[in-house]
Amino acid sequence: MTHILHRSANAKMPVAVGGKGIELFDKDGKSYIDASGGAAVSCLGHGHPDVIEALHKQLDKLAYAHTGFFTTEAAEQLADRLVETAPSGIDHVYLVSGGSEAIEAALKMARQYFVEKGEPQRRHIIGRRQSYHGNTLGALATGGNEWRRSQFRPLLIETHHIDPCYAYRWQKPGESDVDYAARAAQALEDKILELGSDQVMAFVAETVVGATSGAVPPVADYFKRIRAICDRYGVLLILDEVMCGMGRTGTLHACEQDGIAPDLMAIAKGLGGGYQPIGATLLSGKIFEAFSEGSGFFQHGHTYMGHPMAAAAGLAVQDVIRRDHLLDNVMAMGSHLQRRLEERFANHHHVGDIRGRGLFRCVELVSEVDSKKPFASELKLNALVKREAMARGLCVYPMGGTIDGVNGDHVLIAPPFIIDKPQVDTVVERLGDAVDAAIAAVR
Repeated sequence: MTHILHRSANAKMPVAVGGKGIELFDKDGKSYIDASGGAAVSCLGHGHPDVIEALHKQLDKLAYAHTGFFTTEAAEQLADRLVETAPSGIDHVYLVSGGSEAIEAALKMARQYFVEKGEPQRRHIIGRRQSYHGNTLGALATGGNEWRRSQFRPLLIETHHIDPCYAYRWQKPGESDVDYAARAAQALEDKILELGSDQVMAFVAETVVGATSGAVPPVADYFKRIRAICDRYGVLLILDEVMCGMGRTGTLHACEQDGIAPDLMAIAKGLGGGYQPIGATLLSGKIFEAFSEGSGFFQHGHTYMGHPMAAAAGLAVQDVIRRDHLLDNVMAMGSHLQRRLEERFANHHHVGDIRGRGLFRCVELVSEVDSKKPFASELKLNALVKREAMARGLCVYPMGGTIDGVNGDHVLIAPPFIIDKPQVDTVVERLGDAVDAAIAAVR
């Protein structure tokens, strides 16, 4: 019997006792390839000696100091590194414990920014349908995943949502990428004008959509158009790169590939690689200046923000990625993964789309390829895929279709940056067998 309330209340979970490289081991001695990095977290895999050494050194010096009294060398050094490598205009960092906290901080920063500037009427937040920004109430309200939101709706603040840039589902037959990008971005301007051009404070989007739609990249110049629209109406652009950022797509920040910079950005997961809980909100100079030249105080805080152990882990992870040129491997192995997935699922009767960037890839499963019709949600195909994969010693991240049937079941693959070609081939082989077995069980 367990006294833990697991994610599934009646689940019987294997007990993880160790990990090395891309593998995890349970107490019965079974090994699993961690092909999703947990949830796109374990970018360096498990048991990396350099990160462990950095944590030992930090623990020997200082484990904790409250940020109301002290700063620490570890936190300052990590902030320096994050600003050094940040998109243009970012010059300050707010260190928290995870992605949801980073989004909550970004939302509050956006609101306080406009209060400090004398525009308190700006209160509306626009997000995108079928997005996910975290499970705390502000983040959940901003996200557009209805299955996650529905039972908590009475507790959520008012937010507004537009369609995502999701080419597989929303691009019209014969419509070019450029035309589709323009149409998808125009939805933001239309919503701003509907709410009032001086009433909107922020637009929030995942640069590459994460788990709820499955590694959906933007099309053509979509984000350049979004950036221009935000600038036109004085709206802050908040990018959520909690899952897709910190090298996951092949550049440290996914938005580098789109040629834009946000006003605020949330990062986490790959920032600390799972070695410690850490996230961060990156903010532009104009937002910091509004605080420093206004009230001089950001009205927010958490007990464990700027935690020195977490900061030491984050810096060590970033040092290894830089030293070992792992972003080059992300690009190379990402291309190999895409190619092998396309080969394995070529002409598959139930694979509708294979997409993503870098080592952030997804296979979308449908009951009919031509119509893109999803499997019925009550079949719980995603749970079957997870079970079959685990039985084969593979951890992937399957998600179910939405309650309104907008998209189908999909499997996210986000392995550690250290993966090599033979390991990629093994992942694809095991995944293919797991998908086939799961679909056979529901046909």
